[in-house]
Amino acid sequence: MKELKIYQVDAFSEKIFGGNPAAIVPLTAWLEDGKLQKIAMENNLSETAFYVKEEEQYQIRWFTPKVEVDLCGHATLASAHVLFEHEGFQRDILHFYSHRSGNLNVKKSTIGLTLDFPTDTVERTKISNEMLGCFTHKPIEAYRGKTDLVLVFQNEEDIRQLQFDLEKIKLIDARGVIATAKGEEVDFVSRFFGPQVGVPEDPVTGSAHTTLTPIWAEKLGKNKLTARQLSQRGGALTCELLGERVEITGKAVTYLEGRIFV
Repeated sequence: MKELKIYQVDAFSEKIFGGNPAAIVPLTAWLEDGKLQKIAMENNLSETAFYVKEEEQYQIRWFTPKVEVDLCGHATLASAHVLFEHEGFQRDILHFYSHRSGNLNVKKSTIGLTLDFPTDTVERTKISNEMLGCFTHKPIEAYRGKTDLVLVFQNEEDIRQLQFDLEKIKLIDARGVIATAKGEEVDFVSRFFGPQVGVPEDPVTGSAHTTLTPIWAEKLGKNKLTARQLSQRGGALTCELLGERVEITGKAVTYLEGRIFV
């Protein structure tokens, strides 16, 4: 039996009980995949991140309670927070590497932690009857990224009041469905639904903003954008489109530090 450290961090929030909670498990060597998945299932959060230090960078992987995912923004932000605040990392830039998403850097500054992620490839697509059946409000545009479907709605109130059918969303061929609209006090707002991967509604989805940022940068004619995810917990982000990369900035706070025995 192994004894491992575990942290729970609320990402994209300045206070506990806000943003998106992620579990972070630092490792000295990788456990078998089945064990990683069971730990994530036991934690029962939208994502559990594991990392292993290898020379000057950290290998990182993310698991929902059901599957390993290609990219997770909030759990990467939370992992950086753990390294900076609890695990003695001294420099201002962290270098993560994912075998699914490549190089992912995180920079610490006075305004928070900034994720440097690859910009998603986004294409406009036709609104299908399958998409229309997922929500009570009717989307006005649809886009497809590498893993997610994006539905654009008329206004922020549509996103706030959105009623949804998780069984129908499960039938969409995507990691998840992002609902978005132009914001009233921020540039754009969104919600994220991922029952396909065991996450009915994600509180704050950093990776979704690699898809949303190029869409809204084009619509609004600017590359630096403010965003808010309108889940029950809510979360605030600042996004900047830098060609093939997107910078996503937010804050994080530690909720729990403990040990697990596996």
